Amino acid sequence: MLEITRIRENKNEVIERLTVRNIDAQEKIDTLLKLDEEWRLSKHKMEAIAAEANSLAKSIGQLFKEGKQAEANEAKAKGAALKEEEKMAAEGMNAIADDIQKILYEIPNTPHVSVPTGKLDTDNEVVSESGTIPTVGQNWMPHWELAKKYNLIDFELGVKVTGAGFPFYIGKGARLQRALINFFLDQARDAGYTEIIPPFVVNQASGIGTGQLPDKEGQMYHDAQDDLFLIPTAEVPLTNMYRDVLLKETDFPIKLTGYTPCFRREAGSYGSDVRGLNRLHQFDKVEIVRFEHPSNSYKVLDEMVAYVQGLLTKLGLPYRTLRLCGGDLGFTSALTFDLEVYSAAQDKWLEVSSISNFETFQANRLKLRFKDENGKNQLAHTLNGSALALPRILAALLENNQTEDGITIPAVLVPYTGFDKI
Repeated sequence: MLEITRIRENKNEVIERLTVRNIDAQEKIDTLLKLDEEWRLSKHKMEAIAAEANSLAKSIGQLFKEGKQAEANEAKAKGAALKEEEKMAAEGMNAIADDIQKILYEIPNTPHVSVPTGKLDTDNEVVSESGTIPTVGQNWMPHWELAKKYNLIDFELGVKVTGAGFPFYIGKGARLQRALINFFLDQARDAGYTEIIPPFVVNQASGIGTGQLPDKEGQMYHDAQDDLFLIPTAEVPLTNMYRDVLLKETDFPIKLTGYTPCFRREAGSYGSDVRGLNRLHQFDKVEIVRFEHPSNSYKVLDEMVAYVQGLLTKLGLPYRTLRLCGGDLGFTSALTFDLEVYSAAQDKWLEVSSISNFETFQANRLKLRFKDENGKNQLAHTLNGSALALPRILAALLENNQTEDGITIPAVLVPYTGFDKI
């Protein structure tokens, strides 16, 4: 959530930055600032009433002491009327504050100056490519056919038991999945991240804190009876560990990692892009989350991108790095890099990681602050990234490593799988 003081003091800059997202925020910002002015006037009025009531209350005792009972009773009556007036002013002020909050929830983060203009994912900027794209052999199969041939993943059984997008991993398919999870967690631990096993459901306040609510409410699975949400990513519980927390500068950096299943309704998704593992309602992911001093967050973002690139290199997967354009940028992000692996049998790039800097946007919702060297409370910066999301990694590994007599397992995974070929 953008800070109201920033909007008030830098109105034109905020409006201009939001145009990179193809958003004309002029009218909404004007409405917001009008409400902000009303709120500040209401606050001033309420404080003046409260000051008058307090002053009057102090005089009542003295009037009684001086035997001026009539004047004292008159002052008491006036004080009661002022208290009622103060209460009504506070209610009006709170109503305006609620209207301000609703508008702030509707305004996305302002893009970083390096975010390119554009409307669609085709406008994203390719920053780099790495690795060798394999030459497709005769009779190469997409991963859903390989999964069926070698009895690794049963998509139809998932439909029977739950529905589309909830596959069963079987035998060596399950072991390969577990191997990837453990490999990613061990790599994160070696890079200094503290492993966390968080809850897989969160309350509404947590969804609001990281920006999934109210923006993506329709994309989250919701248990109405307990008003809890299945997590779409470990980012939500991990980041909310520091909701309403005041840190010290010496606490930075804070580096967390966690494996969780992720649940996404993906409402409206259809077509060839959702076949097999390309898009699921339940999938596994290892997430990395950082809490940083604002002066260091963009250096850290580059470090996180390089870290995820290193994982893909170790797996032997060709990949490319993209800087997302304004139209493809997530609601809460100031700058995002996507990493995509090449799927040989499908002849397409598959997104496997998004690494983002949210600057103070999440921290403002979370009330996550730190005390700077001058003793002043400042908002921290939050960052996170997929390291990595498993479905499309598994799809690319199966497709790119297929041979005439099976599927070769990357050397770094063999200690985890216990086999080097399927």
